[in-house]
Parts: sequence; structure tokens; C-alpha cells
Amino acid sequence: VQLVESGGGLVQPGGSLRLSCAASGFTFSSSPMTWYRQAPGKGRELVASISGTGSRTDYSDSVKGRFTISRNNALNTVYLQMNSLKPEDTAVYYCKEPYNGYWGQGTQVTVSS
Repeated sequence: VQLVESGGGLVQPGGSLRLSCAASGFTFSSSPMTWYRQAPGKGRELVASISGTGSRTDYSDSVKGRFTISRNNALNTVYLQMNSLKPEDTAVYYCKEPYNGYWGQGTQVTVSS
């Protein structure tokens, strides 16, 4: 099983980034997927989740209206589009398959001027 995140980086406040998580080794289309983040000195926070078909999505209050989770089951990839980024969004972002507890290695997002 592998989950490989990409797309992180340094962005100015108000900017956008799109994170990707490429999955392999399990039946991706049957699995809900989630994005978490961990800011320095804090615990991991669930940011967004999506059902296996993509028909249902949920978001934490802190990102609702700014972030969008989506997936492409043909590519075994889940995405997190992040708009209107704020300095408090700075964190390492992880994707996770919740049924089996598979985690990716994380990608750093830094929002700073």
C-alpha cells in the first residue's frame, strides 16, 4: 500500500494550492479518503473527507468554503484544492485511507508573505 502526496509549497496569503494523493495497493474506488493536517506543536486535524464514489464530501469548519476535496478513481488519486489560504493553514498535509488506517508521508504547506 502506498499513498504519495504532492503539491505542497510556499504560497502567499490569499493564494491557492492543489494537493494530490496518489494511491496504490488497495481498491481505491471502494475506499473513502480523507485529508488531515498537522500544524507545528499541534495534533492532527481532520480537514476533509470524500466517499468512494465522490458523491459525499465533508469539511471542517476551519476550511469550509475555501477547500474542495475531489477524486479521480480512474487515476487512483484524491485531491485537495485550497483557495484563499491563510497563515493558519500552514501545516503538513496528509492523506489517509480511514478503513485500514493507511497514511501518506505528508506534504508541507506554508502560507506566508
